[in-house]
Amino acid sequence: MADAMKRPDGPNDEEDSVVLDAKGLRALAHPVRVQLVGLLRKYGPSTATRLAERLGVNSGTASYHLRQLGAAGFVGEDTERGNARERWWRSVHRTIWFNDPELAEREPEAALAYLQSVAATYTLRTQQALNGLQTMPSAWRGTFDMSDWALRLTPEETVVLYRELTEVIARYRRDTPETVTMAPEGAERVVVITHVMPELDTPAASSPPSDHQEPEGGPTS
Repeated sequence: MADAMKRPDGPNDEEDSVVLDAKGLRALAHPVRVQLVGLLRKYGPSTATRLAERLGVNSGTASYHLRQLGAAGFVGEDTERGNARERWWRSVHRTIWFNDPELAEREPEAALAYLQSVAATYTLRTQQALNGLQTMPSAWRGTFDMSDWALRLTPEETVVLYRELTEVIARYRRDTPETVTMAPEGAERVVVITHVMPELDTPAASSPPSDHQEPEGGPTS
């Protein structure tokens, strides 16, 4: 799941997207629910039992959170696959936007819990990629990267930076369960996770620099 603070006027706007309201924000304020939505997007419709196996939780826990997500409109039953004994779920949206500062102020605890759930999911996915790095084909090992770049920007410049990054990403092929067969040979799922994080407690610009500083942002792969 690659949704946190985004803007629906950007290049990634899609018809099958939803903007979080207070109800939706509270419904997603749990890391298991964020992961469930992400799994349904990645692999397509599934059952609570199969999703529970992927998450390492019991099926009752997965079923409970899926029902909560269903009540909030984030997942729905896949009636084409379901039957009397087995209930299948699907993701309703491909993208979730959280872009309302007033909502974040009205629901500070839910907003923080949601963002913490997203951050926890990103951390888990990064660790999973690291765990599999040594067994990846060499061509893919060479693509792995984790970098950070320290910039000094105004709020307006930071917004422009975000929009430029999303414009670059939007030029590339999206990954969905339905479009896997349309990708060229050799294409695999690649996840780009962006963090734009103001650090307002950094030293003032007038602070004297040290004699030598290595530039931040070099690749670690």
